[in-house]
Amino acid sequence: MTEIIDAWMQLPNQAYLLDPMFDSLRRWPTAWRTLAQDKPGIAHDEALQTFREQGVTRAIASAWWGPAGPMITNDEVAAAVKANAGYVVGVASVDIHRPMDAVRELRRCVKQLGFKGLRVLPWLWGIPPDDRRYYPLYAECVELDVTFCLQVGHAGPMRPSEPGRPIPYLDNVAHEFPELRIVGGHIGFPWVNEMISLMMKHPNVYVDTSAYKASRFPPELVAYMRGPGRHKVLFGTNYPMLTPAECLKDIQALELGDDVLPRFLAGNARRAFKLEA
Repeated sequence: MTEIIDAWMQLPNQAYLLDPMFDSLRRWPTAWRTLAQDKPGIAHDEALQTFREQGVTRAIASAWWGPAGPMITNDEVAAAVKANAGYVVGVASVDIHRPMDAVRELRRCVKQLGFKGLRVLPWLWGIPPDDRRYYPLYAECVELDVTFCLQVGHAGPMRPSEPGRPIPYLDNVAHEFPELRIVGGHIGFPWVNEMISLMMKHPNVYVDTSAYKASRFPPELVAYMRGPGRHKVLFGTNYPMLTPAECLKDIQALELGDDVLPRFLAGNARRAFKLEA
């Protein structure tokens, strides 16, 4: 059985699926639009059954917290982790406008709930990742030995994309926190080469391919995956935007080979998030 770890997904609820912020994503014929129309109240078990049927062996699921408050709470994710022990891996989300409360919540999620990372979306907050409000969280991630995840590249919702540009913002963070494991989500387009350069420069910087079907991977990323980036690129879906089957449909056409493909599908995620095999 092929091991497949989805490094970036959400277990949606109705508030998340129907939020007006995501109108731009619902324009496209994706799983998101179908769920929003037909199953806005989809249960975690049903979503995870889709993942199991489509070959995913572990799902890294994140909470969602923005300036208006939590949209998918840490405790919702924790319930899915508990109900699917060993299958769902939790990633926390926090209010970066209140840094000390955020640190305490991250500590709770890791020490009490067993989460393996923290995710903050710079476009959602309108604040690039080298802003002072992130820094207590970076220090705590290092102390807790968990991974920091963020979106890189343009923003899908109608928000400014500049906070997602890898250089200089993420480069500054990687310089100042070299011990911090960083996973950038969504490839980094249109700054793919900037993201590749950061991964080549910083040992602890990774990227995942969430929100992209294999047929849409930029050629420069595929070339990097086949060569020096064989340890650095993780598979992801950004579910409910895309399903695993949609993302993996044309994966063989990339000709990643028997060495690179297993790393991309699972091995690199285990390394970046320090997951047991």
